[in-house]
Amino acid sequence: MNQRGKSILLMSTALLLGACGNGGEDNASKSDEVSVWVQYSEESAEGQVMAESVKEFNETNDLGVTAVVEYIPRSGSGGGYEDKINAALTTNSLPDVITLDGPNTAAYANSKTIQPLDDYVKVSEDFLPSIIEQGTYNDELYSIGYSESGVGFFYNKPMLEEAGIELDSLPTVDDPWTWDEFNTLLETLNTYYDKPVLNMGFDDQSEWLLYAFSPFVWSAGGDITNEDGTEAVGYFDSEESVEAFDFIQNLVEKGYSTITPVDKGFHTGEYPLYMSGSWTVQELDNEYKDIDYGIMPYPVSPDTNELVSPTGSWAYGMTSSTEKPEEAGALIEFLTSEQELYDMSMGNAVLPARQSVADRMLKEVGEPMQVLIEQNSKTGKARPTLINYPQVSRSFQEAVTESTYFEQNQDIKALLESKAEEIQNNLK
Repeated sequence: MNQRGKSILLMSTALLLGACGNGGEDNASKSDEVSVWVQYSEESAEGQVMAESVKEFNETNDLGVTAVVEYIPRSGSGGGYEDKINAALTTNSLPDVITLDGPNTAAYANSKTIQPLDDYVKVSEDFLPSIIEQGTYNDELYSIGYSESGVGFFYNKPMLEEAGIELDSLPTVDDPWTWDEFNTLLETLNTYYDKPVLNMGFDDQSEWLLYAFSPFVWSAGGDITNEDGTEAVGYFDSEESVEAFDFIQNLVEKGYSTITPVDKGFHTGEYPLYMSGSWTVQELDNEYKDIDYGIMPYPVSPDTNELVSPTGSWAYGMTSSTEKPEEAGALIEFLTSEQELYDMSMGNAVLPARQSVADRMLKEVGEPMQVLIEQNSKTGKARPTLINYPQVSRSFQEAVTESTYFEQNQDIKALLESKAEEIQNNLK
């Protein structure tokens, strides 16, 4: 999830009607434009791909319109782009198309910031189920992800072999390890290196904690809410959810993982294991080329043996204020076509949103990325589509953080009961 300028002001109908005199010709040209805002810079890998895609759309579309992109990079705290979206809402100056973080689809749809796409965009079954699930609210499709994401367990091959681990015995997507088997590996490494051997990102107090840790809950058969997103009590504090958080707590309590990891610890050989995503593949391949590494899939609950992996990334949505829905829909359809998504996934080293693109990439990328693509295609699950998703996520994040306070003898059941009540209140 690395975040990678031309500006356009969407003019009101009154201004357009009043421009019959001076400047009328310029305003007429504006009516032939379809505007899109994106959350990365033009110089980034995403921005370079986007520039080429928009150029091709402008040269090939038969609608007589020109797509114009405004690049609005997010700040380190996530602001910048979202700040401009919020400001535009108050002045009715949103563009025709925006990008949005997939889990926020429900909030954007409920506030009528974006509108359903079904009448304007043809969506094939080639899109991964997680992409459709992420973009659906009240049984209507409001956003389409232009890439996917996933997480795996990076491992340093020489460090594992030095500790006596046979690399041929490591798990695969089709034959994953259970939590018990994973703990056995951690115990072996912990004993050999006599220090924490895994960086799980416990220090990342952000969306990472729900995104990366919710698959443990789902693998156990637990959940964050019921299917309708109306109840959390009895779900987030269920026996299955408790088992998942017991597993998470054990990682720190046993000294396998640390809550204060060394920065770039896996990259520099401090830890032989690292839970992270495809963005780390790009980082290692570009900046730490001497590391010989692989990726393992998520371990699974021994009670279900079900492999679940996290998904979700940025998506395109059509604003409710657009006066050019046909043109905006055509742009979204073009940008999410197979070739454009292939170009974005390969150019930005991200997972694909279409199965056909996944099939193409599996023949062209290295083994680590192959594992993430295969795991995503077969086991990916979208985060819940909830209007108050940010508040729900915060409660989940706090549950992960507080579960590792083992020195305080944190009772997992009591913790999850408290957080379930908190989540349920936000669902209302």
